[in-house]
Amino acid sequence: MLTPHILHIALEIASGATVGFTLGLVGGGGSILAVPLMVYLVGVPNAHVAIGTSALSVSINALVGLAQHARNKTVKWRCAGIFAFCGVGGAFLGASLGKAVDGRHLLLLFAILMIGVGVLMIRGRHNTGCPGASCNRENAPKVMACGFGTGVLSGFFGIGGGFLIVPGLMASTSMPILNAVGTSLVAVAAFGFSTTFSYMLSGYVDWQLAGLFILGGAVGCSIGTRASRTLSGSAGRLSTVFASLIFVVAAYMIWQSVRQL
Repeated sequence: MLTPHILHIALEIASGATVGFTLGLVGGGGSILAVPLMVYLVGVPNAHVAIGTSALSVSINALVGLAQHARNKTVKWRCAGIFAFCGVGGAFLGASLGKAVDGRHLLLLFAILMIGVGVLMIRGRHNTGCPGASCNRENAPKVMACGFGTGVLSGFFGIGGGFLIVPGLMASTSMPILNAVGTSLVAVAAFGFSTTFSYMLSGYVDWQLAGLFILGGAVGCSIGTRASRTLSGSAGRLSTVFASLIFVVAAYMIWQSVRQL
């Protein structure tokens, strides 16, 4: 007979698998899904604990997805290094600012930001990008600026930043979305660990919950990475899936946040 405790553990693992699948599929959605799942489905009462815990689990799952994208040779390592290096400092700054904001307001602002990103992705969904794109002297300043800015937002909202990193990489280098997805996972992991460290110092990490999310996420991430390669073969399909997921989650978060105000 399944006890409520076992069912709750199964729910946490299933939630982690959902997060991992999304992370592998579009290089983002880790914390964007993890935070509302932890708060509204799993029942974590403190939004800051949900943010700190999700940052840790998403970082680990991002490394799992990165390993698979690396085997498929879809990672632009130079771009990933520059973007992540510039973003880590921004993530520390953003996390310090985010902890000073009321958790309910943080989630509402987060959802509004997501809608803006989704609109940009829909507008550029038919832009296939340049497969040979790379970081060079001409676009390096833009990549560095995008990295720092995304890092600040990642730390402030407690997200891995994939939903911001992918369009940032595409805009600054013109790389295809599949390459941006794979490359983004380096920065997702780096930003997530930076945010985790900051929240951990304040006691905002639930280690047991993080472990269960990581367990489920590893399986989901493997499946999502395979699906990403399949969808990328059709122009605009992966970008449309990416944006649609953003709109659905953002609408739900706005509804929950407004209801609690």
